[in-house]
Amino acid sequence: MPTATTPAPRKAPRPRADALRNRERIVTAAREMFVEHGPDVPLDEIARRAGVGNATVYRNFPDREALVREVVCSVMDRTAEAAEAALAETGDAFAALERFVHAAADERISALCPMISGTFDQHHPDLDASRVRVEELVEEVMARAKAAGQLRPDVGVGDLLIVAAQLSRPPAGTDCLRGDRFVHRHLQLFLDGLRAPARSALPGEAVTLKELRAC
Repeated sequence: MPTATTPAPRKAPRPRADALRNRERIVTAAREMFVEHGPDVPLDEIARRAGVGNATVYRNFPDREALVREVVCSVMDRTAEAAEAALAETGDAFAALERFVHAAADERISALCPMISGTFDQHHPDLDASRVRVEELVEEVMARAKAAGQLRPDVGVGDLLIVAAQLSRPPAGTDCLRGDRFVHRHLQLFLDGLRAPARSALPGEAVTLKELRAC
């Protein structure tokens, strides 16, 4: 009598290229509109900018929270890629750090940070994984510059992340997009203050990642 065999599991079909492109267009449009107008922008406006129908948005993202989370994760992932590119450089370690900070500012992560407060699930596994990846890579970029004697030793990764976020966020009452023209100028002033040898002693202690997460 023949023995019944368990059928091999079917592989999940890969998303079509056009479906992936639509998803990317939705995330890009949502990022732009969240930065410009905040997280409450109507989803049909996002669909219009992305050039897709409302049904396509909801097929990819069942609710607003899922779309916001994907936008924040995608920005953090690109920030991590910028850090990896800095680590891959073989030249001046501090120059690589500078390029990373300016590239991270262009991602506008500081403008998106307020969207992961309030009732938003800040500890969703996807967000946590993206956040940890960025933090660990920034630590590596800074450690290399310190090892080269180019970055003052009394600063921590928390110091860099806090100040870079504050400087790349427009001042209160200032139009978000008009404020962009000041970002890189002020970031460079800050970066120049990180160079070794230090010209002054910093009050207090370096901000650690543990302290930053507790804020």
